[in-house]
Amino acid sequence: MEKLSLQMLFISFFCAILLVSWPAMSQEVEDQREFDYNALGIRGPSHWGNLRPEWHTCKAGAMQSPIDLLHQRVQIVPHFTDLTINYRPSNATLRNRGHDIMLKWGDGAGYIRLNGTQYFLRQCHWHSPSEHTINGRRFALEAHLVHQSQTGGIAVIGILYNIGQADDFLTRIRSHLEGISTSRTDRVLNVTNPSQLNMQSSLYYRYIGSLTVPPCSQNVIWTVARKIRTVTPQQVHLLRTAVHDDSNTNARPLQPLNDRSIQLRVKSDVD
Repeated sequence: MEKLSLQMLFISFFCAILLVSWPAMSQEVEDQREFDYNALGIRGPSHWGNLRPEWHTCKAGAMQSPIDLLHQRVQIVPHFTDLTINYRPSNATLRNRGHDIMLKWGDGAGYIRLNGTQYFLRQCHWHSPSEHTINGRRFALEAHLVHQSQTGGIAVIGILYNIGQADDFLTRIRSHLEGISTSRTDRVLNVTNPSQLNMQSSLYYRYIGSLTVPPCSQNVIWTVARKIRTVTPQQVHLLRTAVHDDSNTNARPLQPLNDRSIQLRVKSDVD
């Protein structure tokens, strides 16, 4: 009997560890029909966690994204070397997911390496206005480059944009964005170089958070570039009008930081 009790205790402890450390294996929802960004509606962000049982983390999770990257909370980590980027041109497809525009790469688009683990680039999508803020300041646009490891862990690079000069990457795919705005049919871009998104920065914010759309899976490694890029109002407008919804935004509201740490990592060998 005592042996059985010890076995049950071990199993309970092991399950608890899994619940804490299990990677964010649930992918973002591909279709918006079951949720939206209307703050006053029954399918808006404050209700996501009630819409489906598997979305419960959207309301109960303690490590949700996005957050305000407030400098008073930031720990500076100088000369870090845990992030390397190795992207390659690869075939890509532009897709209207109803809640955003996604550029999905095929195999071979490369990877980032975080703390010795490779996270392969899967897709990029855009939110307007930005989801993350810096010291309470919100930006015109935010791009998310989503990566996944072989074990299902997720790492996202965020790029923030102010209004200014045109973004070169969005200029390159303008005709495809215009085409997808009138049809939900995928647009094949053929070979597209993800490095043209220009995510390199000498400063990165780092914290552990979640997907910002259902199922809001946690244990996502977030790396937000501190260098702010620029985009024109017309480019932001095109991304929004290409999405087939009735909202003027697809940005999730800020979430509580709780007891999480935010690091500002200084990378001296990248401009």
